[in-house]
Amino acid sequence: MNIPFQNSYARLPARFFTRQTAVPVKAPKMIRFNDALARALGIVPGDADEIAKVLAGNLVAPGSEPLAQVYAGHQFGGFSPQLGDGRALLLGEVIDTAGQRRDIQLKGSGPTPYSRMGDGRAWLGPVLREYVVSEAMHAFGLPTTRALAAVATGETVYREAGGLPGAILTRVASSHLRVGTFQYFAARRDKDGLKALYDYTVSRHYPHVEGPAHLLAEVIRRQAKLVAGWMAVGFIHGVMNTDNTAISGETIDYGPCAFMDVYHPQTLFSSIDVQGRYAYDNQAHVIVWNMAQFATALVPLMPDQDEAIDEFTALIHAMPDQIETEWRRAFGRKIGIAKAGVDDAPLIGDLLARMAENRADFTNTFRALLTGKARDQFLDPKAFDDWETQWRDRIKAEDDPEGVMATANPAFIPRNHRVEQMIEAAVSGDFAPFERLLKALAHPYLDQQEASDLARPPEPDEVVQNTFCGT
Repeated sequence: MNIPFQNSYARLPARFFTRQTAVPVKAPKMIRFNDALARALGIVPGDADEIAKVLAGNLVAPGSEPLAQVYAGHQFGGFSPQLGDGRALLLGEVIDTAGQRRDIQLKGSGPTPYSRMGDGRAWLGPVLREYVVSEAMHAFGLPTTRALAAVATGETVYREAGGLPGAILTRVASSHLRVGTFQYFAARRDKDGLKALYDYTVSRHYPHVEGPAHLLAEVIRRQAKLVAGWMAVGFIHGVMNTDNTAISGETIDYGPCAFMDVYHPQTLFSSIDVQGRYAYDNQAHVIVWNMAQFATALVPLMPDQDEAIDEFTALIHAMPDQIETEWRRAFGRKIGIAKAGVDDAPLIGDLLARMAENRADFTNTFRALLTGKARDQFLDPKAFDDWETQWRDRIKAEDDPEGVMATANPAFIPRNHRVEQMIEAAVSGDFAPFERLLKALAHPYLDQQEASDLARPPEPDEVVQNTFCGT
């Protein structure tokens, strides 16, 4: 397998990471290899067994310098001064066909010094969940890590439910730099380390920025757009800790994530978020809080720290309006308004309120605006009728509302019950549901009659109340 590896992160000071190789597994076997992504990365696949061994960590490819990154982070609001890759290894990076650097990381490759008593492994379910959800997110057009491969290890991983089949995910990202990476060095008052990290981040992601304040503004801009994009497809990340917030503005660390079926602003699936900190509607508030932590970590880099605090505070205070603007644009498109203005916000909000009161399916309601059948999603169809009159009056001024809606409202999402059914089948050795789900989600904005059952909301006995972290 020809992977043109480099590893610029390994050129940073030694305190940024721990070098180590993966713990070999018993019987690596490829479950799925993302050929299209591999081609985009300039990877030339070779022998299937060799590919599986490299992406299980049993072989180290030439040029690869495996390492576990260290970082800190606020987890559910509480600060942990040292976290790090507890079950992941950065193999290195490649230059893709667009000339961009892309990290390649193994997830589930064994314990590291940052494992915190864990076994460093992953079982099949979370690996397949992240594969499906991250590839769907890419198909929606939202910035995300990607899945290059899923490999079975031939070993048993023990969790609360007992013995489960082990697997390793190969993840691709613009980088794995996090807010928590900056927090790690700031918490240690390691200004030299913080400056080295800043320089590396600017070089890799924001070569146009001039100073920490400019970097903060650019990261805020990307995060505002990202979270508004999540909300527009009904996505709930589930663990928006600062160590799961990427400086690149990509969606990263798909743990107890899910897409909502019935719309409600406080929808939550994570089994560990007992207080609802990361519920659907709270995500817009949490990302502002996370950016405030990023700002705090950048302050030591400024020559006048009092002045920096004032400047950074102004940027943070402006962020809710940025999110509101991005949210309005995203949801405006969902109802056929190409460039929604402030005056359109009440129309959008009114629809969402009526959807919540009538237990309307989030995805199917917006998609049905194209077919004239959205009222069928409401317990009381008259609730939609009252809103529809105002809406149709508004979109008369739009050039192509149907075309706008068709590219803003997916017909297919990774519905939680389908993901769980896929995992259950895969554990028994049947990967057909996994492949079928991936195929439909590769083109989520197209009506696919042969996959129409995948667009169906769950029956009462299929509803999944909780998802679990990817352990």
